[in-house]
Amino acid sequence: MGRHQKSHTAALKLITKRQWARCVAGLAAVATVVCIGVASRDFYAHSTAVATDDSTEVTSYSATNMQGIEVSRDTVRKAISEGAGGASANTSYVTVDINGDSRVVLGDNLTDVRSVLEAGNITLDPSDVVSPGLDEPVDESTTITITRANATIETSDEEIPFNTVEKEDDSLPAGTTKVETEGQNGVVESTNLVTRNGDTVISSNTISKYVKTAPVDKVILKGTKKAAAKSSGSSSASASIGTTTPVGAMQQWAHDYLLSNGYSEADFTATVFIINHESGWQVNSSNPSSGAYGLPQALPGSKMASAGADWRTNYQTQLKWFFSYCNSRYGSIQGAYSFWVSHKWY
Repeated sequence: MGRHQKSHTAALKLITKRQWARCVAGLAAVATVVCIGVASRDFYAHSTAVATDDSTEVTSYSATNMQGIEVSRDTVRKAISEGAGGASANTSYVTVDINGDSRVVLGDNLTDVRSVLEAGNITLDPSDVVSPGLDEPVDESTTITITRANATIETSDEEIPFNTVEKEDDSLPAGTTKVETEGQNGVVESTNLVTRNGDTVISSNTISKYVKTAPVDKVILKGTKKAAAKSSGSSSASASIGTTTPVGAMQQWAHDYLLSNGYSEADFTATVFIINHESGWQVNSSNPSSGAYGLPQALPGSKMASAGADWRTNYQTQLKWFFSYCNSRYGSIQGAYSFWVSHKWY
């Protein structure tokens, strides 16, 4: 990691005050799990889904639907002590505030201000004023304040294309199709730190991204009535969760990689579903409240370094880590999918 050299590709993990209520939802979900005793000490934060209403649920590391939830800092410490998010006994956290917008930085070696900024991938502009100083010691009561001149926090929305999924249906005659669900694009909200000189934009750095609305797949049923009569009665996994058509270069690579390495179309369908809901296929998607990062929302994101040193920016590295994680934790990608559908997290 660079030593605070200005970079236009390193995203500052910050949020606006008006979005803080959304982003702290992840930490609330961690606290929920600690309270009900099902937290795990492996890899991801093991939180139960927290419903904001009958249909909206959030997780500690998913960037989806983070709104309307509050959490105390005591519950953050308790969750860390329980191993949430793969945290160890050495994991601590520090709050960083830039121009009035705050985020929590997690790390196992947060000794001074400099180490916090490095752990949070926070880069400094030459004109930034930092308090306390870079070499000053920190603890969990510390709030690091960075004042950045001529910079504003701005938000924008970006569409997540929906996928088309084909599912076999033995109640329809063979050779016929039926649209079961119409597709709907999702929305990713980006928070950007924009520096201007008058009306001219000098720089615009993405601070954080989260899935405001997950896409809805277009589901097409394919009739197999004759074929089903000749079968042994067992249905394949691809028939139950469907075959998904790739959208975009990342999905095409994931599809080709999986099939060339012994996986199935159903594994790809499961992959698309999870990544759509966790990050909306945004490589630098980040949850400023928990430190979850990337396509699979690994928590912390640095865990993906086991798949490659370029884990921050390389979607292939992130996906390889995701496949490995699903296999080691759930036995298969489809196993992770089944767990996600039941719990709204994985």
